[in-house]
Amino acid sequence: MLIKIIFFIIFSYATIFAQNEFQQFISYLYGLETIEEKNAAIDSFMTYARTVGIPFIEENNANFIYNGSANSVAIAGDFNGWDPSETKMANMSGTNFFFKTMTFELDARLDYKFVLNNSNWILDPENPNHISGGFGPNSELAMPDYIQPWEINYNPSIPHGTQVRTIYTSSIMGRDYSVIIYLPAGYDSLASTEYPTVYFHDGGDYIALGSALNVIDNLVDSNKIEKLIAVFVSPTNRNEEYAGTTRHKFAEFFATELVPHIDSNYNTSHLASRRLVLGDSFGGNISGLISYKYPEVFSNCGLHSAAFWPNDNEVYNLVVNGEKKNISFAATWGIYEELDDDMRNFRDAIVAKGYEINWIELPEGHSWGQWRATTDFLLETFFPYEPTSVKKSQSLPDKFELFQNYPNPFNPTTTIKYSLKNETNVKLIITDSLGQRVDILVNKIQPPGIYSVKFDGTNLSSGNYIYSISANGQTISKKMQLIK
Repeated sequence: MLIKIIFFIIFSYATIFAQNEFQQFISYLYGLETIEEKNAAIDSFMTYARTVGIPFIEENNANFIYNGSANSVAIAGDFNGWDPSETKMANMSGTNFFFKTMTFELDARLDYKFVLNNSNWILDPENPNHISGGFGPNSELAMPDYIQPWEINYNPSIPHGTQVRTIYTSSIMGRDYSVIIYLPAGYDSLASTEYPTVYFHDGGDYIALGSALNVIDNLVDSNKIEKLIAVFVSPTNRNEEYAGTTRHKFAEFFATELVPHIDSNYNTSHLASRRLVLGDSFGGNISGLISYKYPEVFSNCGLHSAAFWPNDNEVYNLVVNGEKKNISFAATWGIYEELDDDMRNFRDAIVAKGYEINWIELPEGHSWGQWRATTDFLLETFFPYEPTSVKKSQSLPDKFELFQNYPNPFNPTTTIKYSLKNETNVKLIITDSLGQRVDILVNKIQPPGIYSVKFDGTNLSSGNYIYSISANGQTISKKMQLIK
């Protein structure tokens, strides 16, 4: 009889599972009379399931499976706040086979672990896909439409930036900080190029868990972002500095000590519009605080699942209810996070207040799996490869010339055109009536041609401004007027 059952199972599974009917197998198990028959069916199913992949995914359903000795098995993960009491697995009576079917979005990606006997947390032994988390590796559930991030992988065939590792001693904090400075491929300290900068909180984690160095190299090589300098700063006491008693001192150190130090040693742009501060969770909280208190230093803020709840939602309330500052935001978060409502409310409130925010909400959790795959989104928001939409004409001009912007006066955008006779290093900047720089639109070598650059004065006050272009040892300036 047993041989007949096994023969039936082997030749029937292809039909059963082609119909995406895991429950049909479970029903079949319940219909078997003996433990021997059930175990034979389970062994045969496990052989088949391993060829397909475990968890055994059927369209929107993820079938979690554990086949081993245990009194109880539960699942803890992004989808239940890592509370194993929320998701117990059923046991096929008389066997070691445990199972649980859950429904997710087709493009969901989530971290999880199994919890045996209410105490033993383990990786899913049948799932080879692991992902690093803040507390060690987790098993990864990737639904069928989830696209793995290509940009996190090291590509040996492209140019790579270099790293400078240093310790910075803060007089304000009275502490040493580990700092890693990423310099783009081809960086020349003697050149006149001024690079944008991005400052990462939890810097060591963004490198080790977030693959940020690979992300930057790949995005630059693929012309997704312009070349930049990245500064990775690791905290000494994360909770205290990012959300606790020293948060304001830490913000002061970051903006008034660390940034000037980097600017004095590397070819960075000194414009707030060319600096980005970003972080994850509490790192998002301190990024928001720094940008709000020091918008003249950082006018760009990136938020990976920002945890704004500390100190009675201090940062949230500063941005939403305080004076509007010259800050642009980009944010990502997952729908399987406890703070997803907070991020939606923050988005809606700051948009109503007049802030700009670029955001994405994903079927993921509060994890490095989400953040490492969306660092490209934050970088591309603020430093795209052609952030000023420079376009070259097909005709070649016979002289170097700067044209009057159009429209003029303007509100809030205008177009600036110029022509180049020869290939040369070009710098196009905007200054206010006092001669203070407010933006740098172009700073690169360009071939001959006619170029068109869009300037956005949304964050500027009404008044007269000067736009100046320098090339071939010459500088030409013209006036333009912003009226709001």
